[in-house]
Amino acid sequence: MEWQKGEFTISTEREKLQIEVIQRFLTEESYWAKERTKEQTLTAIKNSLPFGVYKGENLIGFARVVSDFATFAYLGDVFILEEYRGKGLSKWLMETIVEYPELQNLRRWILATKDAHTLYEQFGFHGLKFPERWMEKPAPNAY
Repeated sequence: MEWQKGEFTISTEREKLQIEVIQRFLTEESYWAKERTKEQTLTAIKNSLPFGVYKGENLIGFARVVSDFATFAYLGDVFILEEYRGKGLSKWLMETIVEYPELQNLRRWILATKDAHTLYEQFGFHGLKFPERWMEKPAPNAY
């Protein structure tokens, strides 16, 4: 699927993704994926629903959703390159993701963030309702 807004496009087409741009951002600019290998990035994308944000042919943003498309979705690896921030692109990306037809009527969405709470709160995300019910088994170097 594809969405257009002025000179920008959001697409779920895997073939359009520019893996080098994604990998460079994740390992050089993110706080959550600095140690991720290219192979891990490729596997993560292969097993997710990817959303690329483009200006012309250039990938300038990305997010992916891991879901069973019936009950649950995890949102991860969300970014807009720094030089394109402040143009409403992250909000448009989030609108596109949460309105995606196959992701409707899920029981729960989750994500983890250190610094983008105000963005995600605009789309209904908040702290865990029942944190006592959640457990995790993080890797030793997990953010």
